Formats: sequence, structure tokens, C-alpha cells
Amino acid sequence: MQRVVQRYSSQDIKCTQQEGKGKGDAVRKGFGMATGDILMILDADMTVPPEDLPKFFEAIASGKGEYINGTRLVYPMEKEAMRPLNLIGNKFFSVAFSWLLNQRIKDTLCGTKVLTRENYQRLIANRTYFGDFDPFGDFDLIFGSAKLNLKFVEIPIRYRARTYGETNISRFKHGWLLLKMTVFALNKIKFV
Repeated sequence: MQRVVQRYSSQDIKCTQQEGKGKGDAVRKGFGMATGDILMILDADMTVPPEDLPKFFEAIASGKGEYINGTRLVYPMEKEAMRPLNLIGNKFFSVAFSWLLNQRIKDTLCGTKVLTRENYQRLIANRTYFGDFDPFGDFDLIFGSAKLNLKFVEIPIRYRARTYGETNISRFKHGWLLLKMTVFALNKIKFV
């Protein structure tokens, strides 16, 4: 990112280091600094190529959807892109969220997500409803967007093996946390 900022110094590109931990903290910091009307998340591990982002932009700019979520579970993945246990977990959360939100969502944990600044501001205003304990940011955005009745659209991406960095995900520890967040949302959505 620092090389990109230097190379395109005539553009308004911001780069910062988060003080907190986790992707959710990084997303909140980045979205807080952003000045554009459309907010996008692209994981830094390069498992989704930046060249895929125009499809996401077109979907939101054309009004096809208001919350655009990538899905890694349509096309075949590169070998080593996702461990088998992670794939099983992703499929479980897909079924659970589809039932919970009364709409089909194929991949809750894909890092590529897009929404407008306006809808994100509305989501922030309602964040206390589901709590502010999602270290990943994925459930925060999905639950918040569902609560706002945003139109969901999923865009299939070709998920590749990580080319940068190492995963910070602990399958069992974080899987348990994701399950607890799902049960918490269940009580807020289905049993209200």
C-alpha cells in the first residue's frame, strides 16, 4: 500500500496502520478515513484479485444491490486456497445465515464486501443492536445490512491461494466465536 501511495501521489490515497487488532478493527478504521461514496473491502492476502473489484462497483453503482458480498463457493478454488475444515465451516454458516436472515447467502466470510457510505453510516447508528464484538467485521456488516433491509447481491469470485502474509484465523477458537455470534443474532432476529 505504501508503494501505491507513493506511485500515485497525485491521487487521494490514504494508508494507515491500525492500532487495534483484527480485520473488523481495520475495516472500521479504513471506512472511517474513506471519503468516497462507495466503500469496498479487499483482503490484503491477494486471495481475490483486485481486478475483480469493477464487478462489485458495477453491481452497487447500477443499483443491482445495496450490499454486495463476494462468494468463494461457486467456482473451483485453487489448491491450498481453503482448508477442508474451513470449507465445512463456511458451508455451515451459509446455511445458518440463509435461514436466519430469510435470504440466501452463500458465503458469509468472503472478505470482499461493498456498500455505500450512506448505508454504512446507518449501519453504524444501529450497531449497538447486535453489539460491537465481531473481530472480523463480516457478521457486523451482514447482520447490520440485513437489519436495514438492504438488498443483498452476491458476486462469485475465483478464490486463489494466499500470496501475501499468513492467516490470523484460529479455526477452532474463531469458529467457536462465530458460532456464539450466530446464536446471539438468532436471539435478536428470530426470537424477538
